[in-house]
Amino acid sequence: MAAVLFLDFDGVLHPDQVYITASGPQLRSAGELFMWTSILEAALDPYPEVKIVLSTSWVRKLGFSRAKKRLSPTLQKRVVGSTWHSSMAKVWADQIWWDGTSRHGQILRYAARSGITQWLALDDDAENWATADLHRLVLLDGAEGLSSPAAVAELHRRLAALTLAGRSADADEKLVNI
Repeated sequence: MAAVLFLDFDGVLHPDQVYITASGPQLRSAGELFMWTSILEAALDPYPEVKIVLSTSWVRKLGFSRAKKRLSPTLQKRVVGSTWHSSMAKVWADQIWWDGTSRHGQILRYAARSGITQWLALDDDAENWATADLHRLVLLDGAEGLSSPAAVAELHRRLAALTLAGRSADADEKLVNI
C-alpha cells in the first residue's frame, strides 16, 4: 500500500473554531473554511504516491462523500478512505466505539485493518497518542494550522522521510519477488 496521510480538517486546513449549524459547518474565527488547502496541495505535490485517509469528525457529521467534496479536486483525488464509516453506527447502536477512542486509536485501527505501515497524521490533537508513534504525528497549533511556516517545514521533512521509507520497502519487496 502507498504511504498514507491521515488528515484532520479543523485546526489543519482552517482554524479549529468550527461548529455544525443548521446551514452547515461555520467557522467562528477570522478566515474561511479550507483557507490553507493550497498549502497542503503544495506540500504533497512532490509525493504523488501519498494517499489521504480522512480522520476528521466531519465524516461522522456529514458523511464521507460530503466531507470529501469539501476538499479541493486535487486533494479529493488522493482520498482513499476515512477512519469513520457509517456502518460503525449500525454495529453499535447504543455504544459507538469511535466516539470514545482517541484520534490515535482510530488511526491505528484503520491502519491495522488496511495493512498500512507507512503513514503520518496531520492533526491538532495529540491527546492519548502513544509515545512510540509521536514520530508519525505532525502536530499543529489549532489556531494556526498549516499557516505556520514551521509546521509546513516539519510536514515536508516528515513526508520526505515517509516516502523514502516507502520506496525502500518497495525496493526490498521487489528483491524478494525476483
